[in-house]
Amino acid sequence: QVQLVESGGGLVQAGGSLRLSCAASGRIFSDNAMGWFRQAAENQRELVATITSGDDTGYGDSVKGRFTISRDNVENTVYLQMNSLQPEDTAVYYCQFVGEGYNVWGQGTQVTVSS
Repeated sequence: QVQLVESGGGLVQAGGSLRLSCAASGRIFSDNAMGWFRQAAENQRELVATITSGDDTGYGDSVKGRFTISRDNVENTVYLQMNSLQPEDTAVYYCQFVGEGYNVWGQGTQVTVSS
């Protein structure tokens, strides 16, 4: 059973940066894709970034050029570096583990960007 624990969220001013971490336990995740999603109040959950087992990355249009996803397979951790944050980036950010026919989600971490 995979468990994911996100951390690194908080309150930041517009233009600032945060780095989110997602620590995975329960199995080695180097063979699996991972992702970050976010959900703002009353909105649907949207894709932020993904990373494959081969380190290929993909980003949502709204974060391209500002956010960077990376992974450390020794530490079983995936990161999301967020730069040039804007108020519209305010949301709960969720980490996702992509299994074979199933997904596992973390509990989420709140990111709030003030103007």
